Amino acid sequence: MTLLLVAAGAAALLAANAHLVYVAVKSQPDCVPHSKQAGSGKPGSAYRAASPAC
Repeated sequence: MTLLLVAAGAAALLAANAHLVYVAVKSQPDCVPHSKQAGSGKPGSAYRAASPAC
């Protein structure tokens, strides 16, 4: 019985990890507008995308 529970737990862990890898590979976030110039004077605007994909 214990071996069955361990096997079921391992199978669930493997399935969850496989799902996470699948979602990470297949999903891509939508493009969002971003500043092309560093620092526009607003708080938190000192950073920008290093290499935008869109």
